Amino acid sequence: MRRLLILLVALVAVSCEARRSVATRPDEGLVLMSYNVRSGKGMDGKRDLDRTAAVIRAAQADVVALQEIDSAARRSDGKDVAAVLGKKCSMYHTFSKAIDFDGGGYGVALLSHEKPVAVQRFALPGREEARTLLVVEFEQYIVASTHLSLTAEDRMASLSVIDSVAKAARKPIFIAGDWNATPDSEFGRKLGETMQYLTDTAACTFPADEPKTVIDYIVTPHKQTVEVLHREVIDEPMASDHRPLRVVVRF
Repeated sequence: MRRLLILLVALVAVSCEARRSVATRPDEGLVLMSYNVRSGKGMDGKRDLDRTAAVIRAAQADVVALQEIDSAARRSDGKDVAAVLGKKCSMYHTFSKAIDFDGGGYGVALLSHEKPVAVQRFALPGREEARTLLVVEFEQYIVASTHLSLTAEDRMASLSVIDSVAKAARKPIFIAGDWNATPDSEFGRKLGETMQYLTDTAACTFPADEPKTVIDYIVTPHKQTVEVLHREVIDEPMASDHRPLRVVVRF
């Protein structure tokens, strides 16, 4: 009986690892998600990572760009939020700290079913708080997550960093996040000179209970040939103050 139990545990462990290590096949459509999760705090004021994880799992995304992520902060009970969500969703997690916060850190993250092959982190300006750009490379593509400054000048200054990262990419790159600016703003128009919007720029994302503006989107350089198979703003009014984005692309 003991040997049987050990064997079953081993088989489960192998099965879980195999599921986590399966490489995405972009020819069938790469599913990307971007979600400012406010570290699990919903519109009801409750911090519930189980609820956040359920939204992510339901989207069935290959890669999830996350914003407003706590790491060991007191308000999140010292939890590594990216790690917790990764475990709950059976995905790899990668975190990039923007600032020290509440006894821990605060920044952006990426969840993925495929194991990353390389990770880069870039500092971005933010006079109210520093910002970061997390760039995660996979076998066939690159995905980045960011959360830009509330200050227009800092957002514009961030563009040069984002553009340089995109130009240096030797694989298709997708950049997702909370940009804190609408596509028709000065920043949004400038971004559109080098990037194509993959998500619906007319579909509002904030605030989650009654969306009135678009400040979350996913972009890719104009030089890339990308077919958008599906795009949506997920109807989730409670789990965060932003609604999540989901897009399926082929390249």
